[in-house]
Amino acid sequence: MAIRTILEFPDQRLRTRARPVTKFDAELGKLIDDMFETMYAAPGIGLAASQVDVHERVLVIDISDNRDQPRTFINPEILAREGEAETEEGCLSVPGIFDGVVRAAKVRVRWQDRTGAVSEEDFEGMMAVCIQHEMDHLDGKLFVDYLSDLKRQRIRKKLEKERKQRASRAREAAIR
Repeated sequence: MAIRTILEFPDQRLRTRARPVTKFDAELGKLIDDMFETMYAAPGIGLAASQVDVHERVLVIDISDNRDQPRTFINPEILAREGEAETEEGCLSVPGIFDGVVRAAKVRVRWQDRTGAVSEEDFEGMMAVCIQHEMDHLDGKLFVDYLSDLKRQRIRKKLEKERKQRASRAREAAIR
């Protein structure tokens, strides 16, 4: 297993629409294992393959406190949505930023597991929010797209400033 680099907003690769998975093989298994390791290390509760620059319809989620309930969703589809809920969301691709987003309160989802077996289940609460958030990534959409243009511009400027500061500190450390 390996920790992969998580793309950060405004990287345009995050806007790539993911392709359906057609091969359920060892390479897919390695991607899934790497995604869990990357998500747990970040730390986060969900990660889409698009965020690690693999544009296939794969996402991993573990909302448990003990990180012992990993869920893998391949080629997920939302079959039904019900109600509305506003929750504060954050994203590993938009580090340190949190804001309110309105999503469906309940969703019915169909997906495949790492072997290709099809499942269907209803989700609500945090799991419903997380699935919708990660599925947005597979379609090239980020949670900041739900915010106003002004907020999105401020977030972009803040993250670019932080990246420049990190790069500057890294250069200074290399010189010492």
